[in-house]
Amino acid sequence: MLEKAAPVRRDFDRMDQIPEMVFRILQMFNFLIILYITLLSCHALWGYVHEGTALDFLLLAGRVPPLNWVIPVSGLLFLGCLEILLSVECNNHPELVSKLILEFLVVIAISYVTGFGYTGMVVLLLADIMRYTIDWQKRAMYILAVSVFSLMMNGNVLQRWMHVIPIDVVWSYYRADHVARLLGTLNIMNMINIYVFIFYMVILVLAQMSEKERILALNNELKRANTKLEEYASESARLAETRERNRLAREIHDTLGHSLTGIITGIEACIMLMDIAPEATKEQLRAIADVARTGINDVRHSVKALHADALESMELEDALQKLIDSTIRSTGVKISMRITTDLSHFNQDEDDVIYRVVQESITNAIRHGKASEIYITIDRRDGDLHIIISDNGVGCDSVTEGFGLHHMKERLEMLGGHMEYTGNAGFTIHALIPIRWGNEN
Repeated sequence: MLEKAAPVRRDFDRMDQIPEMVFRILQMFNFLIILYITLLSCHALWGYVHEGTALDFLLLAGRVPPLNWVIPVSGLLFLGCLEILLSVECNNHPELVSKLILEFLVVIAISYVTGFGYTGMVVLLLADIMRYTIDWQKRAMYILAVSVFSLMMNGNVLQRWMHVIPIDVVWSYYRADHVARLLGTLNIMNMINIYVFIFYMVILVLAQMSEKERILALNNELKRANTKLEEYASESARLAETRERNRLAREIHDTLGHSLTGIITGIEACIMLMDIAPEATKEQLRAIADVARTGINDVRHSVKALHADALESMELEDALQKLIDSTIRSTGVKISMRITTDLSHFNQDEDDVIYRVVQESITNAIRHGKASEIYITIDRRDGDLHIIISDNGVGCDSVTEGFGLHHMKERLEMLGGHMEYTGNAGFTIHALIPIRWGNEN
């Protein structure tokens, strides 16, 4: 694929526009030169006819020239064709070679019309080739082809073969001193054309150098950005690992801690009942075994990043009731629950938080508060779900926030909720969770 040179931006400069602007100036200057030659030639031929010196001109030229108006019209027409070709962008080397051949033919036609008095259009072809980003081998090949073509144009090879009337012969209509001035002006214009081309090449090289510097700077910025991104990814991985570790710690604490509390409390009761009520002791041990199995399943699912085992197979309200029933069976603690709102519209993360808050509150009441009665209320007020768990345990004047309370707060905050608690007259926890399902009943 061939591409035009990419835009170059450096310190707010638009250097990519400068080479293109100089190239347009070069095209415009060549247009003025062709217009200058063709109009003078047209005027000279018209003068030969109207002054009756056409025969002298024919003897001098050795052939019949075209009509005077044909020269400027055909010259400008061919120049327009050249402008169109210069504006065509090529996508591969065969297209560029075909375009260059067509440009050669058009330049020959323009030179023929102007009597080969001006061949500076060749620099337009060279300037057009330099605009493409190609490897130096192919670029050298194109430059060599244009150079050979330029030598043929200026070596009178094509002029003799095509039997062209030289421009100085056409302009012999004018006085000798005027002809010298006209040819001198043409030479000056030709030199200016060369200087503009040289300036264009210098600007183009500077622009390409700036483009390389810009790409190098962008590469350095990209390397720095990649380094920062790697650092950020590493830090994110560490944070994710920490969050996952904390999450697993909460899960294991909530599941295993609750189960172990029930098991310990139940075993203590079995010790007291063993001698006086063997059958009741056996029943209590069976309940403890069920709690242990449930705890094992919950731990397994927690490690697999799943929510509570009970929530896998039943609705939240049923899971809470099963939790309370198993706790009552294993510990003998009296637990009552009152639910005044529908719990079937919550998402999985909300189900988990509600379940864990109730579970951890029961565990704390039995383990730390030595409670014999626990009261649970779940209702809805003003678009929020309120969970209140109170007990008749020993309570405490100053509450030290341990692992369980801390992670309950973390779980609630992830849902935009919060928690309050007090240790007066037993222990009471009040958790509030915003309801996502809006105003549904």
